[in-house]
Amino acid sequence: NALAHCIDSFWGPRPDPINAALATEGIRALAGGLRLIRTEPSALTGREQTLYGAYLAAVSFASAGSGMHHKICHVLGGAFNLPHAQTHAVVLPYVLAFNAQAAPDAEARIAAAFGSGTAIEGLQLLRRELYAPKGLKDFGFALEDVAEAVELALPAIPAGNPRPVSHANLTELLTGALAGANPLNLTYL
Repeated sequence: NALAHCIDSFWGPRPDPINAALATEGIRALAGGLRLIRTEPSALTGREQTLYGAYLAAVSFASAGSGMHHKICHVLGGAFNLPHAQTHAVVLPYVLAFNAQAAPDAEARIAAAFGSGTAIEGLQLLRRELYAPKGLKDFGFALEDVAEAVELALPAIPAGNPRPVSHANLTELLTGALAGANPLNLTYL
């Protein structure tokens, strides 16, 4: 969720250069810290780095506001009782892939923070290393829930999202997240 706070800060309703700097450093710290925790669970270094990243995530997100990712996840949690952290982990790569092409500066900063060629490549590598959940279906979300989720989430998504969000592309995004499909293989890209 802290990574989602950082990434969502780039296209929240009030993004600015300070938010971007905090979010970029937050991604770097979280990615590094989470990897250290995975390899050395009892060491304090990874936890300190992760807490630092979580603080930066909270500050950047509080200033920028809730963007597309969080609006979708809050609908999924509230209306369908999906677990908070797992829902954020599943949906994040889909929103990142959806917005990255329309926000090249944000995409470049996110990629650099992950130390990867592209933002989605960096996020997906971290997700694999941490064994992140893959599909909303694993938490009780079903295909017949997609239409209602779209109707609830669509009006909540900020108007300033880098890319226009439509009924059709949000349906595809949620259907992909339901199944755990490769976010780069969706046609909305």
